[in-house]
Amino acid sequence: MHLKAAAHIEAMSAFALANFGGYDRTTLAQNESAFPPSPRAIAAGRDAMTRSHLYPDPDWTELRKAIAQAYGAEPDLTLCGAGSMDLISCTIAAFSGPGSQVLGTSYAYNFVASAVARVDAIYLKAPERDFAVSVDNILTTLTPATRIVFVCNPGNPTGTVIPNAELLRLRAGLPRDVLLVVDQAYGEFDDQDPKPVFALVARGDTVVLRTLSKAYGLAGARVGWGLFPPAVAAQVRKMQNSNQVTTSSLAMAVAAMADQAYMRETVARTAGIRDQFAHDLRSAGYHVPESRTNFVLIGFSSAAAAEAAEKTLRGAGIIVRSLGGYGLRDCLRATVGPQEMMDRALHILIDMRGE
Repeated sequence: MHLKAAAHIEAMSAFALANFGGYDRTTLAQNESAFPPSPRAIAAGRDAMTRSHLYPDPDWTELRKAIAQAYGAEPDLTLCGAGSMDLISCTIAAFSGPGSQVLGTSYAYNFVASAVARVDAIYLKAPERDFAVSVDNILTTLTPATRIVFVCNPGNPTGTVIPNAELLRLRAGLPRDVLLVVDQAYGEFDDQDPKPVFALVARGDTVVLRTLSKAYGLAGARVGWGLFPPAVAAQVRKMQNSNQVTTSSLAMAVAAMADQAYMRETVARTAGIRDQFAHDLRSAGYHVPESRTNFVLIGFSSAAAAEAAEKTLRGAGIIVRSLGGYGLRDCLRATVGPQEMMDRALHILIDMRGE
């Protein structure tokens, strides 16, 4: 990243922390932003607190306008929720149930499995290839009972991405009565043009989800959004609480969405730290897939080696995510955090590799 951009975001981050406060960030396990939200978002949230005696806008009018301005998305196709988790849960509840199947991939976001279990549906997983979604494997795993196909791109916890052309091929290969849900929670870290995937929504059988928790630094505000065909949106809205996004969160989201320069600089700075961390780990002999998110997947020689590293890092006050729940017992996931913490984690891991 250019020095001018780095200086700009450094100044804004200092302003945000000075005016917003903060907390001691001791974890690299949550995929939170390493940097605070835009100062504009902080100021808007403070102002909105004076209106906390009023219910929030249940139609998210100003936020939908801001999203349209930033992404060229159609406001009438946009739904918002308390994070993309809310939209995932409501979509699954609306379009699956007992006896139906939801098809994900080996390492798809684990919350999907929880949302499927809540409605007594069946969750299937198509194998991934080299920690990345495989369209061919999804199409061969599909059954007549499949109602939803869920794809996370970029992936979590892998960080990998497949080309938009593959998502278009997936949609073309699915039956029209199967709803494709593309979770792009880390989409701002992917340099592909989102428009071809957004355009799938016009078909009437595809949903695309985004969030402000990652690139916009609003994980604590809980705001997500997605593009939904009208007939799909009508059913999903029936599952939502009418006032699930607070007044302050809406105000912060609108202001953050309007400050695209700050978001892009946050992404660039995060990516710079991520790529150097990943490069140094690879040089030390670790397997680290290329990431297009705000975290990296670290592969170890064995599950025992991953467990030992997790314990050593934890003993040094650095918490990373163990991935046994994904069947990746020989891997850890590390969120990009402050440079000093990443350096500490790197030195510990390099030292362990040399033992």
